[in-house]
Amino acid sequence: MFHDDFIYPTNKVKSDMSESGHSQPGMYGQGRRRRRRRGDRDAGLPGQNLSGPSRDREYQPRERRDGSEDPPGPLIQKTPIILAKPPGERAKPSQNAPVSGAPVLEKPIMLMKARDDGGKPGTPPEAAAQPSGPGPSKMEREGQRPTQPVYQIQNRGMGASASSSAVDPMVGQSKLLPPEKMKHSIKLVDDQMNWCDSAMEYLRDQTDMLVVGVIGLQGSGKSTIMSLLSANTPEEDQRGYVFRAQTQEIKERGGNQSTGIDFFITQERVIFLDTQPMLSPSILDHLINNDRKLPPEYNLPHTYVEMQSLQIAAFLFTVCHVVIVVQDWFTDLNLYRFLQTAEMLKPSTPSASHDSTGSSGNDDGAEYYPHIVFLQNKARQDDFCPRNVKNMHMVVDKLMAHSHLKYKGKLSMLDCNIFPGLGQDYLATEVNMFLLPMQENDGEDNLTKAGSGAYPLFSLLPGYRGHPAFSTMVSKLRSQILAMPRCQLSHTILTEKNWFHYAARIWDGVKKSSALSEYSRLLC
Repeated sequence: MFHDDFIYPTNKVKSDMSESGHSQPGMYGQGRRRRRRRGDRDAGLPGQNLSGPSRDREYQPRERRDGSEDPPGPLIQKTPIILAKPPGERAKPSQNAPVSGAPVLEKPIMLMKARDDGGKPGTPPEAAAQPSGPGPSKMEREGQRPTQPVYQIQNRGMGASASSSAVDPMVGQSKLLPPEKMKHSIKLVDDQMNWCDSAMEYLRDQTDMLVVGVIGLQGSGKSTIMSLLSANTPEEDQRGYVFRAQTQEIKERGGNQSTGIDFFITQERVIFLDTQPMLSPSILDHLINNDRKLPPEYNLPHTYVEMQSLQIAAFLFTVCHVVIVVQDWFTDLNLYRFLQTAEMLKPSTPSASHDSTGSSGNDDGAEYYPHIVFLQNKARQDDFCPRNVKNMHMVVDKLMAHSHLKYKGKLSMLDCNIFPGLGQDYLATEVNMFLLPMQENDGEDNLTKAGSGAYPLFSLLPGYRGHPAFSTMVSKLRSQILAMPRCQLSHTILTEKNWFHYAARIWDGVKKSSALSEYSRLLC
């Protein structure tokens, strides 16, 4: 029951509906009116505030915080407009981004604009927009956004403290491009035994690489084998090989095609190093006939040629994962003595620091030794006889018994299905040996003569080879070489560019090695 003195407002309540149709509560509006004075209130029940809007009520204008007065007439608050980036351009907020004065692009920017501010003609919307609070403007907070998307690899390592300057999007795109494909080999060491830096532009900052080197005597087919393993096929013209092979003219005058060390890297990030022939008689003949001036530490030309060969072999033993020893007949004992000498003159692997002890990953401790593969090139039909293959493996095992080079356990001809009738236990001492026959174009005449007979049928059948085709054998050899383990070359993990600098330091150390100088004095 209500009190007798309670007076209901007789006047009609003024509507608070705005032109937009939204109701504006009196206690939250911008022009909220003051309540009537205590003495002017109508009597009512205790604890109830029955003062309501009425026409006969006296109002006083409310002073604003900035000192200005409310404009006359009813004020209508407009709906705020929120400006934000489109969903496609919004960046994911970083979880651990530090709070700093630097611009942060991860959060959307909201600007509130009253509708009556932009009502004046000629006023652009950008000029009328005001930020919702104190702080930098829209352009200061947003910075200069690039017109093209920048890939995540470009923003790696750039947190909220990055500068407001725009990052060139072309730099980020160039890092995602595939590496440049080499069309031919380049020089790593020239004929004067000087290091070349031209291979640096083809290397990348990645560690999954395989380094394969080759050594052998003159005319054994090193350049041809390396071309077939890297980028060429037996059906292609040899003049287009990445490592230039001997031409017919060079073969007739007994010369050598390769000088120094040639470099080639494939798209699979396999580095191939082709070298000049070891103990080459053509290089010695060139030194003698052209009266080439020798270094002061070498008195005789043959000593200089031998020291060059030892430097190259010791260098490959230090910077390669796999070293292929190519022979064109079995076997030359001088070549095995040369390998043992190069192993003794090999520079020591840099020792691991105290914080990386035990992280080298080498089986033989701190000293690194590569895997050796003995490749019997231009093998005859009798060489593929299982009995002869077993004898060759036994001889190589006896000759390399005291070597630290890894010459067994990583390459097998029995796993390639070349000898399908032989079991895995046929070779008790299997070494890393592979046999390659002569190419079909070299032995085509012999096969034709063997296939010709009295009956026309036998002239159409191919002659008996005793082994798969040459292209099949090259494919099996390539798969075996690329599957070789990629051991750690030094106490730290090397990228391609780090390997290049490491190889340059090793080559400089090999040339200045005191052990090689002492050995050259013994030869003289």
